[in-house]
Amino acid sequence: MKRRLVVFVWAFAALAVPGASAQDLTPDALVKTVTQDVIAVIKQDKEIQAGNQKRTIALVEEKVLPHFNFTRMTALAMGVNWRKATPEQQQALVNEFRTLLVRTYSTALSAYRNQVIEVKPLRAKPDDADVMVRSEVKQSGTEPVTLDYSMEKTPNGWKVYDVTVGGVSLVTTYRDTFANEVRNAGVDGLIKALADKNRQLETKRG
Repeated sequence: MKRRLVVFVWAFAALAVPGASAQDLTPDALVKTVTQDVIAVIKQDKEIQAGNQKRTIALVEEKVLPHFNFTRMTALAMGVNWRKATPEQQQALVNEFRTLLVRTYSTALSAYRNQVIEVKPLRAKPDDADVMVRSEVKQSGTEPVTLDYSMEKTPNGWKVYDVTVGGVSLVTTYRDTFANEVRNAGVDGLIKALADKNRQLETKRG
């Protein structure tokens, strides 16, 4: 599980590119280009390598989050329960889920140890608006781990709405947990559970 978290981190880090240029890139070119840039930054940033969470979260907030569609990610993780939530509850869920992912994976970002990401050529038609970019995370002494991005084309460029590591979807990973929480405590109960988890992570970070 720890290794999977580290790979999920690269799902975020590999998309840290300025928004303006990102709109001009194909999805596989976006992933490939910025992966190289981010690896270079991390290799030079000793504070991130040492686990400076404030610095890491700032990096994720500024450069990575604009390339993820957290509303769609949250809706997919909620499944049928998404329609049971009011617009206000939906926004609260998106906010808490977004915070949870950022804090969870920024914690693991300092675990970088010379991993290499190989992006596969995109297999899609030029007019496809929903694609999967496939890649592998390689590290000496271990088997490669597949890292695939489900991406959609929007007026603001390509956005990630799910990440699959070793055949396991990020969205699916949370779906059962969310469903159980809603079943036991309702949508408000899930919002509270996510907020509590985020406070725990913040306290641990502090």
